[in-house]
Amino acid sequence: MARSLVLGNGNMLVCYDEWGQVRDLHFPYVGLENHVGEKLMHRIGLYVDGTMYWLSDGGYVIDIEYEENTFVASVRARHDVLQLELRFSDIVYNEHDIYVRHVEVHNLGSGDRAVKLFFNQQFHISESRHGDTGYYSPELHAMVHYKGRRVFLISAKSNDAFFDDYSVGLLGIEGKEGTWRDAEDGVLSKSGIEHGSVDSVIGLSLFIPAGGERTVSYWIAAGETYRRAERFHRDILRRGPEHLRKTTRDYWKAWIDRNDFSECNIDKKFVDLYYRSLLVMRAHTDNRGPIIASGDSSILQNGRDTYNYCWPRDAAYITSAYIQSDHLSSATKFIDFCNDLLTDDGYLLHKYRSDKSLGSSWHPWVRDGRAQPPIQEDETAITLVALHEHYKASHDVEFLERLYNPYIRRVANFLCKYRDKKTGLPLPSHDLWEEQFGTFTYTASSVYAGLVAAADFAGTLGKEVARRRWQTAADEVKEGIITKLIHPDGRVMKSLRYTHFSPEADYTADASSFYGLFHFGVLGVDDPMLYRAYEYIKDRLTVHAGVGGIARYEGDKYFCTSGEMSNPWIITTLWLAEYEIVKSKTKKELLEAGRHLQWSLDRTNHAGMLSEQLDANTGTPVSVMPLVWSHAQYAITFLAYVRKLEEFAMRTPQK
Repeated sequence: MARSLVLGNGNMLVCYDEWGQVRDLHFPYVGLENHVGEKLMHRIGLYVDGTMYWLSDGGYVIDIEYEENTFVASVRARHDVLQLELRFSDIVYNEHDIYVRHVEVHNLGSGDRAVKLFFNQQFHISESRHGDTGYYSPELHAMVHYKGRRVFLISAKSNDAFFDDYSVGLLGIEGKEGTWRDAEDGVLSKSGIEHGSVDSVIGLSLFIPAGGERTVSYWIAAGETYRRAERFHRDILRRGPEHLRKTTRDYWKAWIDRNDFSECNIDKKFVDLYYRSLLVMRAHTDNRGPIIASGDSSILQNGRDTYNYCWPRDAAYITSAYIQSDHLSSATKFIDFCNDLLTDDGYLLHKYRSDKSLGSSWHPWVRDGRAQPPIQEDETAITLVALHEHYKASHDVEFLERLYNPYIRRVANFLCKYRDKKTGLPLPSHDLWEEQFGTFTYTASSVYAGLVAAADFAGTLGKEVARRRWQTAADEVKEGIITKLIHPDGRVMKSLRYTHFSPEADYTADASSFYGLFHFGVLGVDDPMLYRAYEYIKDRLTVHAGVGGIARYEGDKYFCTSGEMSNPWIITTLWLAEYEIVKSKTKKELLEAGRHLQWSLDRTNHAGMLSEQLDANTGTPVSVMPLVWSHAQYAITFLAYVRKLEEFAMRTPQK
């Protein structure tokens, strides 16, 4: 089940399901740990006239979106039979780790109503069902869930009255479905404590006159100690939940207000998705530097793990979007994060958890009996490209100097050394799609750009010997790409694929092969070889039936249900759009290229979330949603479109 919306503050990340209920709650790192996760949810329901109506039961018409250009969730759940409507306005507080839901219960009928609003909390703290404790604290008027250094304190008020019913019990063990079942007769047992796998429920009795409403504030305060969670709870009671919502709304409006597109004559809906994409990126960016691929844990239903990791490549593209949108702080922290992770040999590994520990992997450390770095080499090279963008935007020579010896020099020396002496190309590693082993056009292109960046850094800092060495290596990689990986007829090789020791040419059409040549500057935008590669990819990878868009590569079966037809991906479709935008010579060509922005917009949900890929026939989001890389690529493509509009505007004579 794709996630409908996300909220976060760099320590806490909350993801909603299609009913507006919490399905993921990450703390104290973004992506680590998820205390709700697989098969759990924080249920919300109304007890009316002897019957419980949970939001997830299907009787509500639910609309989920954000308030415009800020990080406040807006959820409406209307039950036409009951003539009741719940209206939520939700935040994760930007200053402290507090999640707040403001709920208005509206009586749409002509008669007075007595109802009861229930909130159910289902936790597997630290991603384990064992050893949790939940209890009611009469002193704090709160439910407390804790295990070790993870404490969650939950409370709710309507006007000046705290919740008036509660219970805590076993969840999914010893024959117990969960305490939420206790709420279905409208009266909770007031069980005060339980341990193991536990859930809790709190209830508020509400009298709502005809045509009237009652307001409820609900919150979860999180801390690594009881004292810290208690302090946050008391802070809410002192300041009031409305203060937290207002200051959070104002903070994110100020954060997003960096660009003025008013003179670009660009459709507001494209601007709104750009702003939404930046906020989705920020929600998945930990305050200590890592940027995870997605907070959506629903993929666990289909695989062996989640996307709750920092892939250096994904994060580098997101960092590029940050830099281009003038949000350098998050970009700086990510580069420092990479500096702390670099191996002694000068490369980054597959993926990482947000606490800097190594993530799960399927890349072997030995191949054909020989030691082999378990890497996707492009993930290392692209960080130098991101740093180069950062320097061009910031001109921060001190930051560059600080990173030169521990990071830049070591990475550049690895890229320089890890090459085939005959071809000049990189030695084999795993591809960016994490499926094959070989020397890939995309990877080689990233290595070229990484070495060019390193040479430029060395020149800036007066390291002439290093500058010449790395520039020479870059030139050799470029020569190898052009002579060994591009066929005279215009076909771009996906890779020299290594099944054992000898390489085999693989001419599978792959969008990354074209994009690598373009994005990393191996070929200029007007180079005929690049245009032929674009035409080849466009011809072979366009999904002509159904939803349209561009597939990753020929024969891609990842999450495919359409037989021979591969699913289109957001990023690959926008890669071609970015090229078309940059290449455009007339306003007409630019507007034609802009159709891909509309295609992307049409594939969002109501809250503006972009998935990883789409079912080729139905257009249904597939895999995780949101995928942060999709949002970053939208932001990059949108900004390229804006820059081109401004370029054409400057050419137009003023009256």
